[in-house]
Amino acid sequence: MSNTYDCLVIGCGFAGSVVSRELAERLGKKVLIIEKRNHVGGNMYDLFNKDGILVHKYGPHIFHTNSKRVFDYISRFTQWRNYSHEVLADIHGKLVPIPFNLNSLNMTFSFEKAERLKKKLVSIYGMNTRLTIAQLRGEIDPDLRELADFVYNNVFLYYTQKQWGVTPENIDPSVTARVPILISQDNRYFQDKYQGMPSDGYTVLFEKLLDNPNINLRFNTDASKLVSIKENQVFFEDKPFKGTIIYTGALDEFFDCKFGRLPYRTLDFLFETHDIARYQPKGTVNYTVDQPFTRITEFKHLTGQNVSGKTTIMKEYPKAYTGAENEIPYYAILNEENFQLYKKYEQLTKELSDFHLLGRLAEYKYYNMDSIIERALILADEIICDEKGND
Repeated sequence: MSNTYDCLVIGCGFAGSVVSRELAERLGKKVLIIEKRNHVGGNMYDLFNKDGILVHKYGPHIFHTNSKRVFDYISRFTQWRNYSHEVLADIHGKLVPIPFNLNSLNMTFSFEKAERLKKKLVSIYGMNTRLTIAQLRGEIDPDLRELADFVYNNVFLYYTQKQWGVTPENIDPSVTARVPILISQDNRYFQDKYQGMPSDGYTVLFEKLLDNPNINLRFNTDASKLVSIKENQVFFEDKPFKGTIIYTGALDEFFDCKFGRLPYRTLDFLFETHDIARYQPKGTVNYTVDQPFTRITEFKHLTGQNVSGKTTIMKEYPKAYTGAENEIPYYAILNEENFQLYKKYEQLTKELSDFHLLGRLAEYKYYNMDSIIERALILADEIICDEKGND
């Protein structure tokens, strides 16, 4: 059966699905997607719960991008609900916008102090700019240092400890930089040009994305049971495979963690349905100074559903990933030691012909949704260019 397919793709999230569609559509490749779970969409999968409310099973996902190519590409497979995500932080019972901005400033300091801080921030950094907590903590001005201490202690410190299990100083700066301080009155969590939610949900989007006669799907299948490497040769169902392979799963697990397990953080989700129309004022509220969970998401804000009298929320509890059954590795713990361990696994794939690593798990990196779509499009471009160049 292995010669039936020109391409094997392991994983059915955006990475695997986009590259599969491109190779199937533009090159006419016969593609087999091997997926461990029983559904399309990877962590973007959504479904209607028993109360008829559309929920994101693996945590909230909001589409946003500055890439016209990415937006136009995904727009082939969905209409959009106009939605700009706003997040609030519960700081000792007061809800303030996150990322921390000038509106947050006005809500947490006296009028006189807030005005003084605003003038200093604008003078040094300018309006509509972004800075990291590390930048602000480096200021010598006592007012700005007081602001930095407030934001650090009330927005970053405990939340980071819950999310990552360590203090911000022990996390790669690229991680904490994803939640900037904004010198603006824009309460949107993202400032990208294109923002929205798939009007019929992510699962329907993926079903359309994968609707191509050259794409076959095999669910409930662990790729390591079908795909193996022997003497720098890939085998599929115990036969040599000469085609293209795109691997989007956890790279250490593909090699049975032979050098040790790559550290990740995982999440436990607690879903609750309440007999009220709305639970909270915005789609997400972060709990930055108390509670064992990091945030609560209320899905009706995201989807725009008008299910009267009921609403479903989800609480997120981060913890260390152990590889136990039903655990999902969500966030790579980025530091030099872990990167060097990853490189040992990556090296095992270097001598393989036409074997490509793509995505958060396979590359041990953090990617936003739009970034991985763009990475998949670029990889498809490269494969197609190489193939046509060899014709």
